[in-house]
Amino acid sequence: MFDEIDLRILDMLKINSKISLKEIGEAVHLTPQGVSNRVIRLQDSGIITQYTICTNNYLLGKNITAYITIFMKTTMHDKLTKFIKTNSIITEAHRISGDGCYLLKVNCSNMDEINLLLDNIMEYGTYRLNLSTSTIKE
Repeated sequence: MFDEIDLRILDMLKINSKISLKEIGEAVHLTPQGVSNRVIRLQDSGIITQYTICTNNYLLGKNITAYITIFMKTTMHDKLTKFIKTNSIITEAHRISGDGCYLLKVNCSNMDEINLLLDNIMEYGTYRLNLSTSTIKE
């Protein structure tokens, strides 16, 4: 089980996964060893599944963010899933209910990359493209 302190630790790690155990401990009134024990327990229980970084896509030259809804016209879900997993400009992918079958988030540097991706998606179905004009929250 986890408690309110665990939730506070998780919140702090979500903001900065490199924060020191000492800083977390000061915020939640535990020793660094106490924080470490809780983090290990959260990892072992599967609540913490990975540590990652956020990058500034604009500085990396990937200043276009697009959202693509795929409407399947075939039953080739396995092939589409494999294609999605191997395409580097697709940064998120979800199988969805409601309007469409899949929702993709794409970060790229130019429209040619998006057009090539859309051409490939046409093998599996149709799509709806939405371009992000600004980021409000990540």
